[in-house]
Amino acid sequence: MTILLAEDDSYTREGLEDILAGEGYDVTAAGDGEEALKLFSETAPDLVILDIMMPKINGYDVCRTIRKQDRLVPVIFLSAKSEEIDKVLGLELGADDYISKPFGIKEVIARVRAVYRRYSAASEETGSGSAEAGPSAGPEEGGVPFPLGDLLVRPSELRAVRGNDDIDLSLRDVRILALFAANKGKVLDRDIIYNAGWGEAHLPNSRTLDQHISQLRKKIESDPKDPRIIVTVHNAGYRYP
Repeated sequence: MTILLAEDDSYTREGLEDILAGEGYDVTAAGDGEEALKLFSETAPDLVILDIMMPKINGYDVCRTIRKQDRLVPVIFLSAKSEEIDKVLGLELGADDYISKPFGIKEVIARVRAVYRRYSAASEETGSGSAEAGPSAGPEEGGVPFPLGDLLVRPSELRAVRGNDDIDLSLRDVRILALFAANKGKVLDRDIIYNAGWGEAHLPNSRTLDQHISQLRKKIESDPKDPRIIVTVHNAGYRYP
């Protein structure tokens, strides 16, 4: 799972990076709100941790912008502001949880796990059917392992296996890969792929999807610069050949 961490205090930021990386998460860190939004567009993270009082763009406004691009990605606010009104504002803006400073290591890890678990459970309940007739939904819903090129994807474990190598996947990754597996040889347009991964019928920003595909290729392709599993079809979408 990939996490975007936005925190202006370098001591806190580096400490959280070490903690989360030690738990096996891939962490991308930003020191201000402007950098956080740039990295969000570039990396399409699975979860976001936002400090509220950041330079350039505060955490509230970062959250507002993120929610315009992605309604579903889990967001956790991190702040020394502990007044109830601050927490309420954060939650009303679309945050999933709020951690007050100072905090303990175990609390942060527990909240990250709990928020992502709730997100995964909600995604399972709502499903991710296609926005248009034609493409099959794929085997992901039942959690049955399925082959994809030289990979074996194990949905229930959120991972893929290539030989002796394990590849960690997010729920969004699994949904997208399941769609490709069920539609081998077909060109899938961006709206259909976005609907599978994000649960929304229309893609508001093509860069969001393209950046996520780029990150997914880095995980699953033997050579991300010469992809064999997710192939770009120019001016049309993507295809699993």
